[in-house]
Amino acid sequence: MRKEDMSPAPGTQSLIDPNQEDRARAIRDQLRDAIVDRRLAPGTKLSEAEVGTLFDVSRTVVRYALQMLAFEGLVRTERNRGAFVSNPSPEEAMQVFASRRLIEPGIVAAAAERITAADIAGFREQLREEERFRSERGASARRAEIKASGDFHLMLARVAGNAILEKFMDELVARSSLVIALYGRTGVSSCGHDEHGEILDALENKDVARATECMLHHIAHIEADLDLRVGEALTLKDALNL
Repeated sequence: MRKEDMSPAPGTQSLIDPNQEDRARAIRDQLRDAIVDRRLAPGTKLSEAEVGTLFDVSRTVVRYALQMLAFEGLVRTERNRGAFVSNPSPEEAMQVFASRRLIEPGIVAAAAERITAADIAGFREQLREEERFRSERGASARRAEIKASGDFHLMLARVAGNAILEKFMDELVARSSLVIALYGRTGVSSCGHDEHGEILDALENKDVARATECMLHHIAHIEADLDLRVGEALTLKDALNL
């Protein structure tokens, strides 16, 4: 799910024409997917020249795409050094989940009022997809599982019918996916399929209190499964066991 109207932070607007803007958004989306899937590792430098060459666009268009990613928190820019894939600190990781605990109960309450039988069927299909990825092994399956898990929360935000909250969740899920890929214990810290099922069951029964309880427990479970300990910095010799 992508937000076509998501724009850079105030003051970062580029003077580009609509066609260039559409191209920049397409580049933003491709880079965003690669970051969230961790095909672009945290700390990777995103050279304007290289990105421009790969997509056959000007550096102005690339800069616009990178500004949008920086606004979402997925890219950081450094003066005289360029743009890099974000490498969230443990404190930033905790802030992401603190934000989700504030926002998602409201989404659950709104979704409970609007959810339809067709929505329920769509969610059930999503849960089957999550289960399929859980049964597979390997890095690509791991990335797909994280993405599918995040999509469940984005679907909830869409059903809630609040475009502003949907934008917030799109950003929070993207940041969460990056945090989980960076700090998650293998096979554990992606969203739990069974917990998603419990949330959905409560929503189907219009039990807002139960759905909210399940959501908060679910978010706490994800955060608890992250390894946010800051290890002692090693010398190159020690890191390579030489």
